Order: sequence, then structure tokens, then C-alpha cells
Amino acid sequence: MNVDLNRNIFQDTWFLTGFLLAAVFTITILVGPMLAPFDPWDMSFTPISPPCAKHLLGINDGGQDIFSELLFAIRNTVFFGLTSGLVALGVGVIIGLVAGWFGGLIDMILMRLADVLLAIPAIMILILTAALFRPSPFMLSLILAGLMWPTISKTIRAQTLAKRECLHVKAAARIGGGNWYIIRRHLMPEMFPLYLIGFASKTRMAMFMEASLAFLGLFDPTRKSLGLMIAYAVKYYYMDIWWNWLFPPILCLSLLIMTLTFLAISLEKILDPRLKSVELLSG
Repeated sequence: MNVDLNRNIFQDTWFLTGFLLAAVFTITILVGPMLAPFDPWDMSFTPISPPCAKHLLGINDGGQDIFSELLFAIRNTVFFGLTSGLVALGVGVIIGLVAGWFGGLIDMILMRLADVLLAIPAIMILILTAALFRPSPFMLSLILAGLMWPTISKTIRAQTLAKRECLHVKAAARIGGGNWYIIRRHLMPEMFPLYLIGFASKTRMAMFMEASLAFLGLFDPTRKSLGLMIAYAVKYYYMDIWWNWLFPPILCLSLLIMTLTFLAISLEKILDPRLKSVELLSG
């Protein structure tokens, strides 16, 4: 995959859009606490106050500044999604490569384990775990990652089985390349576009799961989350608060999902020459 990224990637509109959104969210996450005009846990303001110059998005029902709360909520939701996505990707890639390359009994055991996990509804496990044991958000993100890796592993396994028959892989094995050397130097780099799509899809799912659990009230109520903000705002749907309290967290959650989607699709299109060929033929 010898691709001139500097020449191709910045000509893609979807990548530029995703890159700009990612840059905005990255800055927000890194400097959010410094940008927050107030302590998001400060309850000394007048509840359900409209936006003003001092409080850009107004005050929620608990007397807290909504803009400050939003900055912290974005960071928590993103960290939860990134943790689950990265762990699920790492586990799925390793298991998929091992199962596809070694085959036999190892392949059978790992894929049957993946099938069992695929049959388990992740949302139900998370709801039960959060309701009964009240683990930390970090532990919940790891539990979710442990339930999400099977689809990635099956995709990587299928590609590994195909690449085992490639001439350069066979040549590396013939000249004495060890199993882990071939996996590390030949198989892993050639599946990079698959990692992007797998990471994007699992991170998206994790962010929605986090927002859903927070919306249901299964997280610490003092922990800021986009889902929790939506849940509190919905209670006051009959008031004119949708644009300053309900709309901002919904917009931020949607933009986070769009950012990952734009980056993954554009990078896959540029890095995978097969997609380039199909696009040229269809045009």
C-alpha cells in the first residue's frame, strides 16, 4: 500500500470535514476544563434560566451552567468510546490473526468463543452489570470491549486466510520466517484499512452505549455525560428549552459519530487501492 497520503488525503472532502471536526473535538477535550466558565457541579445559579451573556446555554434544573456541563460531558463520552473501541480493536485483531494463521484447533476454539459472544446482547449485559454492581465507567468500557471484538476478529480472520495464499507470504515462510514475524511484518500492515473501519464502528457503538446507559440513569448522576444531559432536558420538553439544553448534547453526539465515519470512510478509500479501482471502473 504505497500511497502518497499528503497528495491524496487532503483532496478528499470527507477527510477534510472529519479532520476539522476531530480537531475541534480534540481541542475541546484537552482544554475543556480551562474553557468552562464555571464549575459544572456548581449549583448556585437560578434553575431553568435562559441563555445570557454570562451563561451561554443557560442554567439547567439543578442550577448548573449548561455550557460548562457540556464541555465535561463531551470529554467523558469520548473517553468511554475511545477506550472501548481501542481495546475491542486490539483484541479482535490479535485473535483474528492468530485464528486465521494457525488454524486447526486454535481457530475452532477462538471462533466458537466469538460465536457465543455474538449471541449475547451487549446492551442487556451492560444494563444488568451497571444496575447490579455499579462498576466505574472505565470498567464498563472494558466489559463492552470484551463483547464487541468478535465481529472484528471474524473479519481479520477471513482476510488472514486469504493472504496466507499470497506469494510474498509463502515466500517469507519458505525462507524461514517465523509465525510471529510473518504476522507482524506481512499480515498486520496490509489490513490497516480494516482497522479503521473496525475502530470507527466500535467507537460509535460504545459512544451510543454510554449515552444510552447515562440516559437510563445507570451511571453516577454526578458524572457529566451527553446522555444524562439529554435525559434531564427531556423531562422539561413542555418548556422552551430544546434549543439551548436539549439540542446541544444531541448535536455533539451526532457530530462525534459523523467525525469517526467521515475519517474512516475517506482513509479506507485512499489506503485501499481496490476501492480506488472499483471507483474508477464505476465512474
